[in-house]
Amino acid sequence: MASSVAFSHDFAFDPAYGYDAPDALLGIPAPPAPDGFDAFWQDRCARARAVDTRPVLGPVAEERDGVRIHGVTYTSVGGVRLGGWLALPAEGPVRYGFVVGHGYGGRQEPGRDLPAPLPGAAVILPCVRGMGERGRVDSIPDLAAEHVLHGIGSRDTYVIGDCAADLWCAASALTALVPELAEAGLPGGPRLGYLGESFGGGLGALALPWDDRFGAAQLTVPTFGNHPLRLTLPCAGSGEAVRAHHREHPEVTDVLGYFDAATAATRLTLPTLVAAALFDPSVPPPGQFAVHNALAGERELQVLTAGHFAYRGMVAEAAELDANRTRFFGERLTAVG
Repeated sequence: MASSVAFSHDFAFDPAYGYDAPDALLGIPAPPAPDGFDAFWQDRCARARAVDTRPVLGPVAEERDGVRIHGVTYTSVGGVRLGGWLALPAEGPVRYGFVVGHGYGGRQEPGRDLPAPLPGAAVILPCVRGMGERGRVDSIPDLAAEHVLHGIGSRDTYVIGDCAADLWCAASALTALVPELAEAGLPGGPRLGYLGESFGGGLGALALPWDDRFGAAQLTVPTFGNHPLRLTLPCAGSGEAVRAHHREHPEVTDVLGYFDAATAATRLTLPTLVAAALFDPSVPPPGQFAVHNALAGERELQVLTAGHFAYRGMVAEAAELDANRTRFFGERLTAVG
């Protein structure tokens, strides 16, 4: 089957969804916020910020690219103990701090998330609950199509809210472990950077508007944007499980309204770099662009040819995005001290 952006593929649907240029995608709006949206998220963030994360730093597991990588564990909301990695500069002081979210399916190793965009950065790479060996929780399924439905019957039990809280608690663990970052968010203190791709991009859009410790963000092919539209679009990602569930339980629309990354983006005033794709079988591009379009603060867009799909030219586009990321954060984050 051919797509409107000239890829041949075996999907039963068009992963470009009829859009062949950014112009039409730039007009896709965010859904209105449901009643109590802001209060719901502000309360969740406050409760997560109050958690004593009790982080424990493991020995050096690896050294590369100018950083020493340690295993790390910390406590999140509900007393859940999670793991991940913390990368610290191999030489010299910490000058920046970053939280890095992962895609759906979890993180098995730090991978190409390191080195950080800026030299001298301390980087925490958390595994949110239910995802990967270091985020394993017995009661939460680790398959994306099942994880995305866990607790979806209520806004108070939906796992996506707790995953956002895991990012807030990861930031707390980072600032507890790295004294140079302890004053993040205070007047005159440093601000953290956030990086998230796909699942991590959507979680970032949901989490960042409510946490003043962050100063800039990059969201790459972010998911969870414009749920009412996503429910009409077939895909090969976790959104298809949500679509199937919605057909049997249409009332879930009310819950999804509180977890819409595009709606949350209307509250996101941080400078944000969005990398959104024209073709993506897993995260429909209209939802990705809806997140970008809704941003309330300074925004920058890099259009990718495709996401979640191998294509000629992807290495060059990734290198361009890496360069843009370094420039973007370098211009917007102030070094410690």
